[in-house]
Formats: sequence, structure tokens, C-alpha cells
Amino acid sequence: MDIIKKIEQEQLKSETTDFNVGDTVKVHTRVVEGGKERIQLFQGIVIARRGGTGLNSGFTVRKISYGTGVERVFCEHSPRIEKVEVVSRGKVRRARLHYLRDRVGKKATLVKSAD
Repeated sequence: MDIIKKIEQEQLKSETTDFNVGDTVKVHTRVVEGGKERIQLFQGIVIARRGGTGLNSGFTVRKISYGTGVERVFCEHSPRIEKVEVVSRGKVRRARLHYLRDRVGKKATLVKSAD
């Protein structure tokens, strides 16, 4: 069992961005197309986090693209994630914001935090 923990420690990223549910983030993802590699941005509201601080920790980001809701689940310690940039902090009172799925327009956004 100790061997598994050692392997997981090697896979963990040394520096991670501190963000919470309700924050608007930009996720910079490495995309490989053919022989080329590029960085793709995905900006949206973090609606859920899972897994705590371990290797399996992840988060779900939701955005509205051309009137359609798009959600993407990211593993926090994935080598495909270049960086996570916090655009703004949100003020929420829930651990998961799945109720945003039913909202349309400006109601699908959150109140900004006073930080």
C-alpha cells in the first residue's frame, strides 16, 4: 500500500491554483493535433469540485457557448492542464452549483465576491 502512495506523490503537481466553487476560471489545456501541440482555453464557472487534495481530485467548469451550455470535467493533476487562471471570485453558499443548468441568460451567472 505504501508503494501506491509513493507513485501518487510523484504524479501530483507541485503548484496548483487555489480556487473554489463559484469562481470564474480560465483553464489552459494542451491539445495535440497530429504532430502539433497547442494551448486551448476553456473559460467558465466552476460548478463542482471532487476528490479533495489527492491524485483523483477534479473540477467541473460550465460555460454558455452560442446559447448552449457546455460542461467539461478536468482532473486537477493532469499533465494536459498547463495552468488554471482565476478570472474572478464568486460568492456562493453551496458546494455544488448544478442549479445553474436550469438557468438561462444573466440568471446563469453569479454575484462577484467583494474580495
